[in-house]
Amino acid sequence: VQLVESGGGLVQAGGSLRLSCVVHLFPFDNFAISWFRQAPGKEREGVSCISGPDGNSYVADSMKDRFTTSSDNAKNTVYLQLNTLSPEDTAVYYCAAVNGFSGYCPPDSIHNEYEPDYWGQGTQVTVSA
Repeated sequence: VQLVESGGGLVQAGGSLRLSCVVHLFPFDNFAISWFRQAPGKEREGVSCISGPDGNSYVADSMKDRFTTSSDNAKNTVYLQLNTLSPEDTAVYYCAAVNGFSGYCPPDSIHNEYEPDYWGQGTQVTVSA
């Protein structure tokens, strides 16, 4: 298993969670790591991406005031910090690895449609009202 997510759970509206993605791909900085989410009955939605070589990142416009992504290269781990959660954030969150841009994130304009090379198993985030 190349990508392992953890940190999901049940949280009340307004709460926070930190998701982790341990990356078992080497070298670590050859990959950009994205987070996606998918709610029941909805299409997959791109959340964020962080580049391997330089740590530059972006978060989807609709979420960037509440979510941040970061990486710890020493731990081969990428994080997604979720703050001020609302029931609309309820979804399975997936991390994914992209190798097609020399470790850099794909342009954010195509992030939703770009197909990563590796996927994690997903972690459920449920936000109660």
